[in-house]
Amino acid sequence: MKDKQKNLLEKMAEAKLGGGEHRIKKQHAKKKLTARERIMLLLDEGSFEEVGMLVTHRSTDFGMEKQMFFGDGVVTGYGTVNERLVYVFAQDFTVFGGALSETHAEKICKIMDLAVKVGAPVIGLNDSGGARIQEGVRSLGGYADIFYRNVQSSGVIPQISAIMGPCAGGAVYSPAMTDFTIMVEETSYMFVTGPNVVKTVTNEEVSSEELGGASTHSSKSGVTHITAPNDLACIDEIKKLLSYIPQNNQLKTPKIPYELKNETREELEDIIPDDTHLPYDIRKVIHGICDRDTFYEIHKDYADNIVVGFSRLAGRSIGIIANQPMSLAGVLDVNSSKKAARFTRFCDCFNIPLLVLVDVPGFLPGTDQEWRGIIVHGAKLLYALSEATVPRVTLITRKAYGGAYDVMNSKHIGADMNFAWPTAEIAVMGAKGASEIIFKKEIAEADDPEAKWKEKEAEYAFKFADPYRAARRGFIDEVILPKESRRKLIKAFSMLENKKTEGPKRKHGNIPL
Repeated sequence: MKDKQKNLLEKMAEAKLGGGEHRIKKQHAKKKLTARERIMLLLDEGSFEEVGMLVTHRSTDFGMEKQMFFGDGVVTGYGTVNERLVYVFAQDFTVFGGALSETHAEKICKIMDLAVKVGAPVIGLNDSGGARIQEGVRSLGGYADIFYRNVQSSGVIPQISAIMGPCAGGAVYSPAMTDFTIMVEETSYMFVTGPNVVKTVTNEEVSSEELGGASTHSSKSGVTHITAPNDLACIDEIKKLLSYIPQNNQLKTPKIPYELKNETREELEDIIPDDTHLPYDIRKVIHGICDRDTFYEIHKDYADNIVVGFSRLAGRSIGIIANQPMSLAGVLDVNSSKKAARFTRFCDCFNIPLLVLVDVPGFLPGTDQEWRGIIVHGAKLLYALSEATVPRVTLITRKAYGGAYDVMNSKHIGADMNFAWPTAEIAVMGAKGASEIIFKKEIAEADDPEAKWKEKEAEYAFKFADPYRAARRGFIDEVILPKESRRKLIKAFSMLENKKTEGPKRKHGNIPL
């Protein structure tokens, strides 16, 4: 009997990660990998230690006692990614369609509890048909157990969800509460109710891909932060993302060794057009300021009038929020406010300094925005930045108008250092609109109203459309040449590295949700 058990364990150990990483990479054209292949690719070679390998379900209804599989549809354990400890679970679609049972959920909860105790990220590789209907409320309770741990872990350890197959019904709420969601194109989808239910209730014909595919959630709903063309690319995205974030909320992201040299960047001098109405790509500014080839954009296809992502500055990991003049002139709207607010809160949770690049003409006007709640959504970004205690530095490249100036990490809401380029315009509104209001009577009574309007516009612009008035009041710490931006920012973040802030004692604030 002992020999039989020994042989069984040996066979299972061989099956755990057999075949080698090289074999998997040779099959890169294969769309979907198995749960164990995914773990093998994610973790450093030989580092995976499985937890709960011999677990089986406890159900005896509907003939389930005749269908027992070790692991019960999910592979759980821990290992390292680039020598950093992580906990991982990978749902196995080949066992009951990856459906979640009571014991399946217990395995996931066990590694989540361990991750919090140890202080290491949790990575979920989701590929499941949903709750195991043969178990009824026990499977639903299992989901709730996971949800509760998602909330308790939030802001304590990083949580990353990769959707590598179906994820429907109640299953979607766990990824929604994690920090980042990555979806595989064409093979993964997420929705609360599927196409059949949608058709029955609304008479609307829609495919799974249209309803909840990677493209839909990356560009329309904003549910997913990153998409990948296949499983291999998805695993690579997880590894890249991990490199920018710390193990837990008590640590900082490890600094990459960097030797300061000539940090002047001449290419920044020619980015802003002479005509203030012409757009430019804010990514050029980001690439000019940050370490070469280190910008990792998040939510790239959603609310593209604002750009957010991670980068490195002299080896330090930083978070970047930047208005994008190439889209809607860089205005703030409902979606961009939510996008930037969520990113701000993640960076603040995990000690990642924030750089805010400002070129914002205001909030997007119109009934659509007002009826969708631009007031409360814009307030989310204002709240998130005001609450953030990490080092916060602002650089105004061009426009900073109206309430949007306040919201975009102004000195008034607690920014530590605020710089501006000579091209910056800081005012209640643009010179054209302002002069029309202030000098309305003079313009109307003039012999040539159009010429008078242009004269008054130039007068207003001379007085307010530059950063020096704000600098005289101390709202801007320094007006700098674009080419000096990188050097100034490196010094500012270095100076702020040991910043400590004690907020008022409270259970938690009431962010305008």
